[in-house]
Amino acid sequence: MSRRRMVGRGVAVWALAAGVCLAGAGHEWPQWRGPKRDGLSAETGLLKQWPKGGPEKLWTATGIGHGFSSMSIAGGLVYTGGNVGKETMVTALTLDGKIAWQTPNGGAYTRSIPGSRSTPTVDGARVYHKSPEGRVACLDAQSGKELWAVDLMKAFGGRNITWAQAESPLIDGNRVICSPGGAQAAVVALDKATGKKVWVCKGTGDKPGYASPILVEQDGLRLIVTMTAKAAIGLNADTGELLWDFAHKTSYDCNIPTPIYHDGHIFIDSGYGSGGALLELTVAGKKASVKEVWRTKALDNHHGGIVLLDGYLYGSTHKGQWVCLEFKTGKVMYTERGVGKGSITYADGMFYTYSEGGAAGLVKAGPSAHEVVSTFRVPKGGRGPYWAHPVVCNGRLYLRHDDALHCYDIKAP
Repeated sequence: MSRRRMVGRGVAVWALAAGVCLAGAGHEWPQWRGPKRDGLSAETGLLKQWPKGGPEKLWTATGIGHGFSSMSIAGGLVYTGGNVGKETMVTALTLDGKIAWQTPNGGAYTRSIPGSRSTPTVDGARVYHKSPEGRVACLDAQSGKELWAVDLMKAFGGRNITWAQAESPLIDGNRVICSPGGAQAAVVALDKATGKKVWVCKGTGDKPGYASPILVEQDGLRLIVTMTAKAAIGLNADTGELLWDFAHKTSYDCNIPTPIYHDGHIFIDSGYGSGGALLELTVAGKKASVKEVWRTKALDNHHGGIVLLDGYLYGSTHKGQWVCLEFKTGKVMYTERGVGKGSITYADGMFYTYSEGGAAGLVKAGPSAHEVVSTFRVPKGGRGPYWAHPVVCNGRLYLRHDDALHCYDIKAP
């Protein structure tokens, strides 16, 4: 079992109670990009404009370590990852910003662009986390106790990539889905209770991408869709059988943004001028295939993510423009500067944009214009770009930079 750090006597008990009165009463954000991995929050009753200097800050937590992991929120706790000393540390915070526990998941990643990547995935009483070196750990959500761990590199011949593995594990029923990227194991399903192998998708021998997988269900067939280093792939979620492989090459093999599924179509995208493509998914029994509908270079998202809202795609380009595309046709609706290159989350009619230079923007959501209503700057002091995606949960906005997590009150009066 991994060594754990418990901080504050009785904190876990307090967190359980807080989960009932705070998290339990509203919406949770239990995994990467929210409940459906789409960057959309169901929150309402939020501010439509921020005061000068930004919304009220409730607290700032430090000690979470160096890195770029976003946050997941469930059961009265906030989870993230970071380099703490020589370890990749999973941290759970109470809803008032105090550290409830910290559990290491392998050594700290210190090579090119040091720090954490993966966002923890919360599933009931357990949390799943993948280290930059491919160690998948299952932890008790309230205590941080390690229940099992699998080193994907050793168990499946996994291969690391230039800037380290970055996917956030996907829970599908009783399985944990993750990508070793081995020559004979592109994607694997592990039993979420034990870590034992359920199935292996051999794939095409391609290395892994940096994206996180999604679950798609169409015409009675369940598929896992993710990105490898050079392609988008779809596989049978129940057996692991590779169903289709669509080439999508980008500079440095940086297939990073999470795919988006809607109405029988899948949108994939990459930075460095590669752009994106809309694929039509066809299912026939237990088989599936895709074909390209349209392709664009107008939106080449690096790693800030893209959201689909009411038939339109929104995200920033690699060079820092904010772009809106019509989902069905790829038509460019606008290209505007906004806060600059960054990440995006949606809630209650507004986009929350967060630039890699530390500017937060509140933007009216709609295809006619990128209207920035309010902005403020997140405090400086950490290392590296502001890459962690923003989270909106229970009337709060969470913005991370390096070792500091800032929590703001965005509830409307």
